[in-house]
Amino acid sequence: MRNKLPSLRTLADPNQAKILARFFKTGPGEYGEGDRFLGIRMPVLREYVKQNRLALTVSRQKTLLNSLYHEERMAGLLIWVTASKSGTEAEQDRIARLFLKNKKVANNWDLIDVSVPDLLGPSLYRKRPFMVQTFKRLLGSKNLWDRRIAILSTFYSIRKKDFNNAWLACASVLEDQEDLIHKASGWMLREIGKRDPGVLRSFLKTFSGSMPRTMLRYAIERFSETERKRWLKAR
Repeated sequence: MRNKLPSLRTLADPNQAKILARFFKTGPGEYGEGDRFLGIRMPVLREYVKQNRLALTVSRQKTLLNSLYHEERMAGLLIWVTASKSGTEAEQDRIARLFLKNKKVANNWDLIDVSVPDLLGPSLYRKRPFMVQTFKRLLGSKNLWDRRIAILSTFYSIRKKDFNNAWLACASVLEDQEDLIHKASGWMLREIGKRDPGVLRSFLKTFSGSMPRTMLRYAIERFSETERKRWLKAR
């Protein structure tokens, strides 16, 4: 099986790699500085993991997760996501701890957004002490990706219609200076609004005056034009 496992690098597209490198801001001083791309699209990565997951031994998974290439790290995270979704509560907690020990591999917004809701979300939703403590610590971190991880970890709870963690996260980043945090928190608020518009409106009544404009615009995206204008004017 090991010898038959195809390498992701055979799927590389140099032209697409250049496009992705620009899109994910890998230039000097940008948030993805120094990251490398093979030029593999997400549907292809998902199919690779689906077809080869059983052949990807622990050692191969570690190789992927520690790769210099963005798409190989993504493949490693997708393997964990698949395992978490099908795992018991104990297995989900184990995978959450494993991710937290290796969270440096999730060093761009797409890596976080694709993996964190399913890797950390179940343990946070069940209020596991290790995850609750880590959630609060990540929210206060100076590291951009730590804070985005904290915000995205609330998505699982939102899907379960438990909005407390997301409320806390979004209220905690109102003064954040990073646009990627404004977008993430606004997105979570919009997801709350899909399930309970009243909770979103309650948050807006409390915080709209101090919300970053991007965060507010993302949050109210599904409202009518009239209501969107009213909230933007009240800011």
